[in-house]
Amino acid sequence: MTEFFPLSIITWEYEDIRTVIEIKNLTAGYDNYTVLENVSFKVYQGEIFVILGGSGCGKSTLLKHMTGLVPPVSGKIAILDEDLTQASGRKRTDILKQIGVAFQSGALFGSMTVLENISLPLCEFTGLDPSVIRDIALMKLAQVGLEASAFLMPAELSGGMKKRAALARAMALDPAIIFLDEPSAGLDPVTSAELDMLIKELASGLGITFVIVTHELASINAISDRVIMLEKNAKTIIARGTAEQMKNDPGNPYAYNFFNRIIDKGEK
Repeated sequence: MTEFFPLSIITWEYEDIRTVIEIKNLTAGYDNYTVLENVSFKVYQGEIFVILGGSGCGKSTLLKHMTGLVPPVSGKIAILDEDLTQASGRKRTDILKQIGVAFQSGALFGSMTVLENISLPLCEFTGLDPSVIRDIALMKLAQVGLEASAFLMPAELSGGMKKRAALARAMALDPAIIFLDEPSAGLDPVTSAELDMLIKELASGLGITFVIVTHELASINAISDRVIMLEKNAKTIIARGTAEQMKNDPGNPYAYNFFNRIIDKGEK
């Protein structure tokens, strides 16, 4: 049986920075099975916030709830001070337009060019002239370094290029918050590091808030501002703070072992 202890070093307070996401007492599950319970945390404007944990701990479940794909069993999800859990109709659409999502696979439409994929949200949610939509989509591709690939099909892209294209599409409506699901999965170390650098540049240069679900330690150490760690048996957050705090604080053995790649031989 694993014991969990709160981190002895408490993460810094953001007294003068806006809260853009607030999760309060969230319980989530499927078909009467509880995956997460009593989860609470805040995400602040402009930070790179990482959700991590082992397989089956509820990372993807939490992401789906934060992006409105699945309703919670109970609790509150507030996006930019608006309660997503209570919103419906036009109000809910307006809230969701403030977020962008890039899925692990990229989820690009194979029958569309890269440019058409990036244009799709603009076609769906704005009344802009097609020429303006094209210019905006090209600008988004330029921001992720794919302007030369606008007229390629997704099948012609490398894995890293697909990730960048998915990020460009997530940015199409100029959202305040972008959610990334395992952005480094399947990438070689160099390509992964390049993507990490791009995310940091977008966060600092455009003020975008990133919420990233990942278990890739190299990326977490390179780009995260703050981290929460979920654990399958606990069904909640068992550590929170910076990557550096978790790596250097043995007060929470589970987080400490994770960040230092230590195998707990007593675990079953």
